[in-house]
Amino acid sequence: MEGNFELRRTMIDYLIEILISVPIVLIALTFHECAHGFIAYKLGDNTAKDLGRLTLNPIKHIDPIGAICMLLFKFGWAKPVPIDSRYFKKPKRDIALSALAGPVSNLMLGFFGCFLFSLSEHLLNGVVFESESFVYWLCYAWIVFAFNFAWLNISLALFNLIPLPPLDGSRIFFAFLPDKAYYKVMRYEREIAIAFFIILFVDSRFLNSTIIGGLSSVVNVVFDGMMSLFSLIF
Repeated sequence: MEGNFELRRTMIDYLIEILISVPIVLIALTFHECAHGFIAYKLGDNTAKDLGRLTLNPIKHIDPIGAICMLLFKFGWAKPVPIDSRYFKKPKRDIALSALAGPVSNLMLGFFGCFLFSLSEHLLNGVVFESESFVYWLCYAWIVFAFNFAWLNISLALFNLIPLPPLDGSRIFFAFLPDKAYYKVMRYEREIAIAFFIILFVDSRFLNSTIIGGLSSVVNVVFDGMMSLFSLIF
C-alpha cells in the first residue's frame, strides 16, 4: 500500500509540474521573442512590428518543437523574430543589442520568479494544512509554479547566451570580433547552426553531459544567487 501511495504521489507531482510548466513556457518564450523585436524596433527596424510580432500573443511566437524541448529538457526556443540589419545605424552593435534583449527579459522574469518563490516560502513557513486537502494542493501547486517560473526563465536565458549559432549568444559574442572576421563568420552562420544541431541529435552524451548538465549547474548557481538576495529580506 505504501509503495502504491508513493507511486501515486510521484505521478501527481509530475502531472502538476507539467501542467504548470505549459503557461510558464508560453510566457518565457513569448517575452523572449517580443523583447528581440521591441529593441530592434527602438533601434530603427520596423520588420517585427510590421509582421505583427510585437505582441504578447504566444500564438505569434511559439515553435512547437522548441516549446516541447522547454517542457522536457528545460531549454528550448521560439520562432525567431525577423530582424533586418539594413535599418540599423550601427548593424554590428544593434544586432548584438537586439539579441541580448531576449536573455535579459528572461533573467528579469527569473528574478521576479525567485521573488515569488521566496515570498511564498516565507508566508507558508510553519503553516499546517490538512493532508491531501484542496488548500494543500493549491499551495503546493503555487510553490511549484513560482519555482519553475524562476528556473525555466533563467534556464532559457542562459541557454540562449551560449555563443553558437543560431543562439543569441553568438550574435553578442561575434560583435566583439574584428569586422573582417565578423562578416566571415556571419556568412557561415547557417552552416554552423546546422552542424550544432546535428551534434545535439547524434551525440546524446554530448547533449546530456555537456549541454544539459553544464547548463543546469550554471542555472542552479544563478538561481541560488538570486534566492540569497531575497533571503536577506524574508
